[in-house]
Amino acid sequence: MTDLQSRADGSSGSWLRQLALLAVVSLLSGCAAFSWIPGIGDDDDDEENTDPAKLVDFEAEVSVERQWKVKVGAGLGKKYIRLQPMIAAERVVAADAYGTVAAFDRFSGKQLWRQQFGEEERRSSGLNRFLDRSDGGFVSGGVGGGEGLVLLGTTRGNVIALALSDGSEKWRTYVGSEIGSTPVAAQGRVFAQTIDGELVALDAETGEQLWSYSSQVPLLTLRGTSTPVTARDVVYTGFASGKVVALRASNGEPIWEQRVMLPEGRSELERIVDVDSAPLVVGNAIYGQAYQGRMMRIVARDGRPRWEAAVSSFQNLAEGYGQIYAVEEKDTVTAVDQDRGDVVWQHELLARRSLTAPLAYSNYLVVGDAEGYLHVMAQRDGRMMGRTKVGGKGLRTPFTLADGTFYVLDNSGGLHAYSISTR
Repeated sequence: MTDLQSRADGSSGSWLRQLALLAVVSLLSGCAAFSWIPGIGDDDDDEENTDPAKLVDFEAEVSVERQWKVKVGAGLGKKYIRLQPMIAAERVVAADAYGTVAAFDRFSGKQLWRQQFGEEERRSSGLNRFLDRSDGGFVSGGVGGGEGLVLLGTTRGNVIALALSDGSEKWRTYVGSEIGSTPVAAQGRVFAQTIDGELVALDAETGEQLWSYSSQVPLLTLRGTSTPVTARDVVYTGFASGKVVALRASNGEPIWEQRVMLPEGRSELERIVDVDSAPLVVGNAIYGQAYQGRMMRIVARDGRPRWEAAVSSFQNLAEGYGQIYAVEEKDTVTAVDQDRGDVVWQHELLARRSLTAPLAYSNYLVVGDAEGYLHVMAQRDGRMMGRTKVGGKGLRTPFTLADGTFYVLDNSGGLHAYSISTR
């Protein structure tokens, strides 16, 4: 499912506009206009089925085996926050929504350190505290890494850097508004994106702001933002305007921007075209994905589009077998030929199950669902190959892969290590 987020322009009277927009959204949330957003409303006119697809029996070709399980914290809360575990050498680092961060040996699950941070975040007040009183979670972006750091972003607009060695806080920088995705570090810099459409570069050693790039933000968007991706001296990211942008990592100079989708329709809901998925870099190509829009292959050098495909998603993409994989808005899993843009296959057996982003490795494609199941498909044709129940109040966070083991953080804060073997 997705979550909607409204924004006001400027600081003057912004809380009043937020409150008014919240009231409008609450009044309309049962209307058919919201039915195309996964998990929000029903389409009574079309009598569209909104129930999760029932799982179909099949002959399993692989076994999904859990290697170990540990508890990270209190879980991910109710705000549709997705905190992906981070791999750094021999360690896997994970966080909950309430300021618990822990590092484990990625082979055995043995805890190496655990830290709790964010007292000032928990003491927040005002309208944001009023709106979020049912859930005190404040970690909104993470877990990022690089340059010997563990990186997190908060709802109050702080980027926090911890030492990978022991979890001690290195620095904390306020960047203006909520961090909507995972901060990342490369080449001595930390890149973080806010829900106000600003990409900020910070010094990895001190946290000092080096440069920023701003993009216009529509009135109504999905909760969250694209995670910046670095390649050589370029940082790529997507914005709620429907654009993918390439900037020089050293100084923020724009190299090119490409619109993946132009807003269409009369209502703000119909015009949502967020590029929330991280740009996928494969060789000299960038793959961008707009919600309620399309997938596009872009030339990394100059931003020229090579092809477009009618695929809509807010989830990160995956690549393998010469194909790009997407979980579409109604949880159809789609494989697109990465050279031509043709749809190779589509899998609808998991429709409306609120799937995670896909993970591709070996010849497998793995997704999780809101009931806590892991599903394994074949990359070649999408057939079901295996399934197991993780539990943990469901899954929504992307998985992290290292050396044939993938790491799963469930919604209640359990961190699991899984592998796949043929039967």
